[in-house]
Amino acid sequence: MATYMSLWNFTDQGIRAVKDTTKRAGILKETAQIAGVTVKDIYWTLGTYDGLVIFEAPNEEALAAVGLAVGAMGNVRTQTMRAFSLDEIEGVLSKLP
Repeated sequence: MATYMSLWNFTDQGIRAVKDTTKRAGILKETAQIAGVTVKDIYWTLGTYDGLVIFEAPNEEALAAVGLAVGAMGNVRTQTMRAFSLDEIEGVLSKLP
């Protein structure tokens, strides 16, 4: 399975109900599981982003389904990227001419 990192920021709605953020994390895990995606870790952060989620997904379509479901809840805006492990990036680099 591929690893993805999703940076997120609270929307106005999300910050107004910030006390429910850990409950929403549970909903995220349930939603992801339905799509065949695993939530590896969730972090709340200081700085430019309010948090980070690390996912493992079988494909981008499954992860997109989770992203759309989370976005539809209206509490966060996300920016998601593919993350490569050391072994994975070495495989990529081995393909360079």
